[in-house]
Amino acid sequence: MSLKKKAAIVGVYEHPTRFAPSKTSYQLIAESARAALADAGLTIKDVDGMFNAGAGGILGSLALADYLNINPSYTDTTNFGGSSFVGHAGHAAAAIAAGLCNVALITYSATPVSAPGGAGLVGTMGGDPSSEFELPYGVTIINGYAMTARLHMHKYGTTAEQLAEIAVTMRMHASMNPHAKYRDPITVEDVLKSRVISSPLHLLDCCVVSDGAGAVVMTTAERARDLRKKPVYVLGSGEGMRHGAAGKRDLLDIATNDSGRLAYERAGLTPKDIDMAMIYDSFTITVMMQLEALGFCKHGEGGAFVSGGRLRYDREFPINTDGGGLSSNHPGMRGIFLLIESTRQLRGEGGPSQAKKPLTTAMVSGIGGNLGYRHAAASLIISNQ
Repeated sequence: MSLKKKAAIVGVYEHPTRFAPSKTSYQLIAESARAALADAGLTIKDVDGMFNAGAGGILGSLALADYLNINPSYTDTTNFGGSSFVGHAGHAAAAIAAGLCNVALITYSATPVSAPGGAGLVGTMGGDPSSEFELPYGVTIINGYAMTARLHMHKYGTTAEQLAEIAVTMRMHASMNPHAKYRDPITVEDVLKSRVISSPLHLLDCCVVSDGAGAVVMTTAERARDLRKKPVYVLGSGEGMRHGAAGKRDLLDIATNDSGRLAYERAGLTPKDIDMAMIYDSFTITVMMQLEALGFCKHGEGGAFVSGGRLRYDREFPINTDGGGLSSNHPGMRGIFLLIESTRQLRGEGGPSQAKKPLTTAMVSGIGGNLGYRHAAASLIISNQ
């Protein structure tokens, strides 16, 4: 069954907080949900599908439904890390097309800065069966990405300067976002002079750590036409996974190769049809490798592709126009903000960093987990026509 234009994003909201010591994650979700529904011209009583990852532990969906005082007939708590919410949008489109729900609410919130325990972004990803073979060697999240970056440099000649250009562009976009955590402009030299966290990645090659929350509302294409804002239709989605593969893992073969291919096939489009992208930017290398995997340039040519300011809001291929995880916000799992900003851009609501070129179609793509050992990817193609 084709999902093309069967469902649409009709409401979005990004909570402006980057530090919320006086609020719980559930409070932030409730505030974001209320605002996203108002954006669509709907209320909490309209919601019959709930999509969430990362809130409340094993019974998180039940606790959240209780907190919001809703009784959804369809619930999805799929969690594969930061890109879970991009996957949720595809799942919601499928559920809506199948008649399993009519109004889907996708939410996320986390407070890694203000809550005890911090973010743990340099820690391990233990707890799964394979960890016993990795943890003794001290593998951390950033180590995995750094290994992948080093291999990309070794095989293709990618340079630290090229990776730094990504961080510089994201900071430029953040400088126009009043809610971004870091807004002061930076240069390539600034990135290279920032301390090395895990070679070859410097501090400014790494995402920020912040509190944050957001919500997205989706419904049928038919109902969307009568709501408050211009619909943003789902055209195609895809997912993929990579893992240890019994020791035969190629670090440069990432799951986005599968998720992107499936999204294009299901949308009936090619990379040339995409006007802009929101790409998960946990690290600069994450962006470069996804751009390659999504077909915007050939594998190994990412360094040249990101150079010369190509990714700026006022150039030929704008990405992460809100400042991304590298400068705006990153509360642990950032995929929902990719959906929110791409929707704003396709509506023409991007503010000072609104893309200068006309926009029709956007690619939203993210990775959850670790490029260095196991991760999942989700890709979504959306359009305002």
